[in-house]
Amino acid sequence: MSVDAAIRITEVLLACAFLQQSAEHMRSGRDERVLHATRIALCLLLVVGLWPQWTLLALLLLSLVMLRRYDGPYNGGSDRMGLLALFCLCAAHFMPSARWREYMLGYLAAQLVLSYFLSGWVKVVNPEWRSGRALRDVFQFSAYPVSEDLRRLAHRPRLLLGASWAVIAFELAFPLALITQVTLIAALGVAALFHLANACLFGLNRFFWTWIATYPALLWLQHRLF
Repeated sequence: MSVDAAIRITEVLLACAFLQQSAEHMRSGRDERVLHATRIALCLLLVVGLWPQWTLLALLLLSLVMLRRYDGPYNGGSDRMGLLALFCLCAAHFMPSARWREYMLGYLAAQLVLSYFLSGWVKVVNPEWRSGRALRDVFQFSAYPVSEDLRRLAHRPRLLLGASWAVIAFELAFPLALITQVTLIAALGVAALFHLANACLFGLNRFFWTWIATYPALLWLQHRLF
């Protein structure tokens, strides 16, 4: 995969992620509808490939307006990752050479690897995650689960302990997936299923689409390095 192909695929996937996010706001107040309708229009331009350089710049500027409007990335990590990907893609289009475009895409890929590894590190140093209590609290007390039946999992400590350590082990070992293309594809498949499960169980749908959008950058980087 060439750097230009990876950038293009990432653009389309990120635009689709933004479309899904903005669609949620189309029943909000008039000001919000205007803001997100503008974003939807720009995303459609990006999907079809019209003026990608300037469309990305407009999306980036609009994202800064949205940061001010919502007093920061109100949806947390998914908004931060989306903004990072948007910045890297926009910068890549304005770089003077292919090498600098590679630097921008490589930086995005490196941040993706770190997002998994650091998430695992935060968990492994937290005694509540090591004991399974953190997951128990999620199911027992959190407002996230969409079904009350899911709360019954809080009464299965062995299952939650195993699930906690499975997540920790996977996230800490994620950088090792870069060794071969096969291991990376397998790791990304597991990660995608993890995000999908979170979307279905807890409604964290933005994480799924935003993280999926960055996967082409990492596939390109693995091919480029190895």
